[in-house]
Amino acid sequence: MSLRLQIFSLLTPARTFVTSFAALILFGTMLLMFPSSSARGLSLVDALFTATSAVCVTGLSVLDLSKDLSTVGQIVTLFLFQIGGLGIITFSTIIFALMGRGISFKGREIVQDTFLHTPRRHIFFVVKTILIYTAAFELLGTACLFIAFSSDYPAGRALYLALYHAVSAYVNCGFSLFSDSLMGYQDNWLVNLTVISLLVIGGIGFVVQHEIYSKFQGSRTRWSIHTRLALITTGILIVGGTALFYLCEYRGILHTMSPGRQFLVSLFQSVTPRTCGFNTVDYGLLSNETILLTMILMFIGASPGSTAGGIKTTSAAVLFLMMWNRLRGNDRVNVFNRTIPEDLISRTISIVFAAAFSVCVVASFLLLSHGAGAPSQSRHLFVEYVFETVSAFGTVGLSMGVTPKLKDPQKIAIVLMMFAGRVGPLTLAYTWVRRRLGKRSLVYAEETLLVG
Repeated sequence: MSLRLQIFSLLTPARTFVTSFAALILFGTMLLMFPSSSARGLSLVDALFTATSAVCVTGLSVLDLSKDLSTVGQIVTLFLFQIGGLGIITFSTIIFALMGRGISFKGREIVQDTFLHTPRRHIFFVVKTILIYTAAFELLGTACLFIAFSSDYPAGRALYLALYHAVSAYVNCGFSLFSDSLMGYQDNWLVNLTVISLLVIGGIGFVVQHEIYSKFQGSRTRWSIHTRLALITTGILIVGGTALFYLCEYRGILHTMSPGRQFLVSLFQSVTPRTCGFNTVDYGLLSNETILLTMILMFIGASPGSTAGGIKTTSAAVLFLMMWNRLRGNDRVNVFNRTIPEDLISRTISIVFAAAFSVCVVASFLLLSHGAGAPSQSRHLFVEYVFETVSAFGTVGLSMGVTPKLKDPQKIAIVLMMFAGRVGPLTLAYTWVRRRLGKRSLVYAEETLLVG
């Protein structure tokens, strides 16, 4: 077998998917290290951290993007999180189509696994639809934010800020050109509702967007189980998160606010932890109950087929349905007169376990690498580091202010966490063990044990 064929056989769809993100991160790192990209020059670790955060649409930053990056550097990050949000394979598919070339089987499989819950024949149509939806929502968001920003900035600057934040919101990145994120627009209904809408629409996934659009167009095809579970779970998390945030903070940061602002702040902080790192409050001032609520929302994340991270809304729904069916005495997981396949249940459990294990390992490393300190300080750092790790895994980008204080080894650990959170820890492991999984496993005599 020739060397080319050997390399081609090693590049499975999963490995191609992971490799494409790694290559884009390295390319972005080199661009950010150019003198024209920053005002003071970036170290290799800081450039790598920023590029990874952009490509993995996380939003964590060791820099103040508005001060430490030049306009060129900011445009580089815009390019990185736009491409990283939709995936290199998506744009490659369109380029091949324009060139009159077909998409490879591996590329087809990657697009299907990334955006679709069932295989589709017309991949070009799917990708074209994804790009049309993306352009439409980002342009609409840019127009709305331009109206809001134009009262504070000249037209050219307002348009630039509107475009940057609209794209960042839709791809669920959370990079902001304001030093305090969106805290300066805490009571601006247009900014808040525009960003919330972009976060939710981008976070529900492209399949759900298309099925909703088809229903408005008069389609009589029923919504898939995926779409129904994604919408129901998203609605529950938004409503429940808003109510719980208000209950946790109505005597805290919400105490001096008007009822309208209380609702707006609670709603924004309910949506952004599941998808994006924008914030309109200082998370270092929140109560412990609110921090716990935020970490739960970040761990769940948004829906599959979107640009967001986390274990995903459908995974949380499947776990709940599994427990509910077990309590009712059902061996199988049933919902909406359908039965969820057993292999999907096993995959969901594996995803949740892999996610929790990854968070524990990285958070432990952050704590151990920090060094000894006073017990009270260690307890405070424990919360901050766990929060930072969950935020990195969920590709959220929220922080309690510890990100700029990380040491270089800690930054590398967060980089790995962001990368694993974007491609999925199970997918990352699958790239190395796929050949073994193809072999038939031995089956021994069964023996029971006590659990629970």
